[in-house]
Amino acid sequence: MAAAPKGYDGVVITTPVTVPYTRYSPEGAAWWTGRALAELARGAGLASHREIDGFVYSSFSSAPDSAVGLTQHFGLSPRLVDFVPLGGMGAVASLRRAARAVQMGDAEIVACVAGETNGIHSFRHGLENFSRFSQDGVYPYSSGGPNVSFALMAAQYMATTGATREDFGKLCVAMRYNALRNPNALMKKPLSLDDYLGARPIAPPIHLFDCVQPCAGADGFLVMREETAKAQGLAFARLTGGIERYNGFAEDPIQLRGGWGVDVDTLYAMAGVRPDDIDVVNTYDDYPFVCMLQFEGLGFCAPGEAPEFVRAHEFTFDGSFPHNTSGGQLSVGQAGCAGGHLGVVEVLRQLTGQAGPRQVKDAKLGLVSGFGMINYDRGLGSGAVILEQGSMA
Repeated sequence: MAAAPKGYDGVVITTPVTVPYTRYSPEGAAWWTGRALAELARGAGLASHREIDGFVYSSFSSAPDSAVGLTQHFGLSPRLVDFVPLGGMGAVASLRRAARAVQMGDAEIVACVAGETNGIHSFRHGLENFSRFSQDGVYPYSSGGPNVSFALMAAQYMATTGATREDFGKLCVAMRYNALRNPNALMKKPLSLDDYLGARPIAPPIHLFDCVQPCAGADGFLVMREETAKAQGLAFARLTGGIERYNGFAEDPIQLRGGWGVDVDTLYAMAGVRPDDIDVVNTYDDYPFVCMLQFEGLGFCAPGEAPEFVRAHEFTFDGSFPHNTSGGQLSVGQAGCAGGHLGVVEVLRQLTGQAGPRQVKDAKLGLVSGFGMINYDRGLGSGAVILEQGSMA
């Protein structure tokens, strides 16, 4: 039996930063990442970004630059460098690694940043070389990109649970409602359920509004000791629980659950809370049915019962189950690995009272889940963190 993980006592997360997304950019990933670092330093009241002594970086588009190479570009001299190109799992993994480094004294202030560029052909080129599965088992058969793979999973999920496109649409409509209160969201027009249901098919049952908009952008946050945040006068949240699992339930012939279910009891035990205690939730929303997998895997409802859960709740920031209050990737955009960081940054904003017109009332506890790194038939990465509002007292 594995030993119970130790808590993250004394470690906090602070200074949520977004470099506003744009659909295409002539600038490289380093440009976006550098802007995020500058904003992190400014937001934390540091004299210079060179005070940051830990750098955990996520990107799919930074090549040929490595995280180490970027330290010279940015004039950093960190004690800790890590490169975490894990897509939708990048933020959860980065936060957990940064937290342990700070806890053990290996770094004082760690910047966790995801920065991506996006050219006209970037997404296609990235998919062609995403994995050996893509090169050997997908592209040669004219089935490129994640839409077809997720369509197979979505169809099976619908057949198994009774989920409908109306259920998926309810989540998408709520996220668009939230996004209209987020100045960083790319999607600026309201979305009705009729709009969703009437959209053109992409890879049935996946339709247009089930798909994210690839874009360029950056998101980031800082990890440090609680006393450091207080000394700087920074609003912060405590990291109270975190889990990661890769290739969970590998025996399943088609993915109808993720690795959260393996470790979910550990997550809540670390934080000393239950699912009903959570005030705001951000799931990784590359497709709406994937949000439903996370509702089940994270204990908000039983396996197979997400359709009933969706029908029983409202998912706007002012609803009964505030979910993806930024608008999620489906309405904000997916800037590569920054899509994973989007949720951590948003929940941090909610817990520190920085969410503006989409602020969830009395938000004290937030959960962020990650998912991603698909081969042909499943996403291999699953994880989650629980954050608790900090106090300057």
